[in-house]
This record gives sequence, C-alpha cells and structure tokens, in this order.
Amino acid sequence: MSQQLIVEFPLSGPQVCDNPLARGADGVLRYGNLTPALTELLDLQTHAFSAREAVVEIGGPRLTYRELWHSASRIAGGLQEHGIGYGDRVAVHLPGGARWVQAFLGALLSGAVPVLVDAALPAAAAARVIADSSADFVLGTGGIRNSAESGMPDGAAFIDDGAALNDLALLCYTSGSPAPRGVELTNENLLSAIRSVVAALDLPTDGLRNLVLLPLAHASGCVDQVLPTFAVGGTVVLAPDRGRLAEAIETEQVDMVSGTPRIFTELLPALTAGGAGREHVARISKAGHRADRAAAPGVLADALHAAFPAARQWSVWGATETSGIGLAAEDTAERGIPAAGSVLGFPFGGTELALWGPRADAGHGELLCRGPNVTRRYWNDPATTAARFTGTWFHTGDLVTIEPDGLVRRGVAR
Repeated sequence: MSQQLIVEFPLSGPQVCDNPLARGADGVLRYGNLTPALTELLDLQTHAFSAREAVVEIGGPRLTYRELWHSASRIAGGLQEHGIGYGDRVAVHLPGGARWVQAFLGALLSGAVPVLVDAALPAAAAARVIADSSADFVLGTGGIRNSAESGMPDGAAFIDDGAALNDLALLCYTSGSPAPRGVELTNENLLSAIRSVVAALDLPTDGLRNLVLLPLAHASGCVDQVLPTFAVGGTVVLAPDRGRLAEAIETEQVDMVSGTPRIFTELLPALTAGGAGREHVARISKAGHRADRAAAPGVLADALHAAFPAARQWSVWGATETSGIGLAAEDTAERGIPAAGSVLGFPFGGTELALWGPRADAGHGELLCRGPNVTRRYWNDPATTAARFTGTWFHTGDLVTIEPDGLVRRGVAR
C-alpha cells in the first residue's frame, strides 16, 4: 500500500493517561514503566490484595486473590505434568464463570499462550479455531487427545515467570467473517491496554466490584474488563444465570457494569428488575463493535441513566487487533457529546489515528490506528497481515470522520 494516502491526525482532543508515554524507534507511543510480563503484574496484585475477593460467580464459587492464584498455579502444575510449558498453546473452551478465570490464569502461569475459544461458538467453528491455533492442550471440550473436559489438570503449584514484554501472551480470535482470525497479543499489548483502561475509566483501587456481562473469550471481556479489574485489586462479578442480574447488583454491591450496547439492550429489564436501590453503581462501560447496532445509543444511554442515576457512562470502541480498546467518549451533555449513533470517541492510552483514502486530508476516510495496544500480526496469516497493515498502522476497515478536536464519528460525510 502507498504511504501517500495516509494522513496522520496528531492527538488534539481530551487525553486521559497517568503514565509516561514515549515514542519508540518505530514511531509508536509506548509506556515506559510496564512490568516485564502480565504474570508479574498479577502476582504483585495477588500479594497486595490477597484477602480481597477476586472472582464471584453468582450461584457458584467465590475466590479471594490468594485462592484464585493458588488454584490457577495448581492447574499450571498439572499442565506442566502433561508436558505443557513455555510457548505451547492451551485453548480455553469453557462457559464464562469462575472456572473459566481459573483455567485462563492456569494456562498463563504454565508459561503457555492461552487461546480464547468462545463457548457460544457452534461445535464445528470452535473445532476450527482450536485446530487453527495449533493448540497443544484444551481446557474444556476440544475433541483432541490432550483435553480436560470434566476436571482441570492438577499438580504441584507452578508459576513460569520467564516471559518478556515482546513475548506472545494471548491468542484471541476475531468474531468477523468470513472466518475468525487469530490475533497475536504480546505482554506489552495487554499491559498497555490495562494501563489505558484503568486511566480512561478512572478505576479506583478501594474495592471495585465489576459485573462483567461481556463474553470472557473476547478481548473486550478478558483484556479490557477482567484484567484491569484485577490490576486495581477489584472483584470480577459473573452471573451466568442472566435471570439473577438484579440480585447480583444488589447483593454484591456492584459499582460497575460492563457490556456491549446489544447486551445492555437485551438485559435492561433483568438489570432493572425490582426498581430502586442502584445508586451504588458508579460506572457503566459500553464496548462498541462495528456490528453492534442493537439500540439507538441515545435511547440506551437515557434508559441506563434512569436505571442507574449515579453512574458515569463511557462508550469504548476497539477491535480485537487493538486489544479491544482505542477510542472512548464519556456520555455527558456537559462535554458536548450527545450519545449519538455516529460517535466512536477520542483516542486514548497512546492510540494514534490516521485516515486512508482520497479525502483523508479533509478528515474523511478509512480509520487507521497504531499504539502500544495494537497487535503486530495475525497468527499464521502473512497475507492478511500484509493487507491490514501499512508499517505500524492497522487498517480497521471502518469509514469515519475525524473532527478538528480529535473526535471520531462513524461514517463519511458526502
């Protein structure tokens, strides 16, 4: 692709970042004080918040950080006894719940690369993802020799702490057509996304309780909600039984709810059942995707405000290739950003923007992103990598307009 069609848009809008960023030799902004690996960050937080609840599954297990870390390290030890170690692939193919979190962390602590396989995928599609990833072991139902379908591998507690920033840490598959593609996310990608989300959503360290409605096998659920919640010593609340959402909000004193616009639209009656008493909910995070057209955003924002009057609302846009993040806007009239369907948000956390196309100079074209959270390539797919990247710029495929203040809107004006 020709560089001549790329027009860069320097950061000019509201920026939320409480950590130092510096431009690397490749031109990408990077955080300067990351831990060497995701496992080290999680280990530090486990020791700092050992007695706090890390995961609560409504109707299921409740695990403190100490209990979660111990159980995950025993799964890692069991994987090691099966010959799984540094650089191997371990597919996590389980329903979202406490067991999923234990399996994901167990794969991570073994030194392997977790491969996220959505439990909602049809069996044939899940099998294709598992085969494409070259998984060496499956935690869940995988149809290959090395799999743990009924119980988790169990062995002496083990933690592999030899990973580095540039090492592959997670293989996450896109949900688009014609077929899911494996996206390689490094430790740096994940740690940068965590830092960015914590700053952008102003996550507190005094006991956040985040009801995560997003699929855990997607970047927006795992990378952008579960991991940042752990990074601030918070509690991930999971409700596999969607009929118990209102109960979960009340009994667990949930102060943050995260989902997609489609999920919020579908679950609003369940979330608001029972009427009053939800003033403790302080944050709502709506992770937008290009295929998510469930409700008029303004209508949904108003409905959520009526249900949770004390909550600040954020709309976050991203792709699997950008670790699920990239743009965000707080839905407040004071900021002059009505929750219109066209608004995608401002770049945050080191994400920089460019446009591609004949009208790029005028602010209209295909949106390109680069940043510390952006993948460097697709797994085992050099052709798609070459087609979707120009240097360090990722071609999102979304046609947008970038306004003078940096606000990105969906669609190109005629």
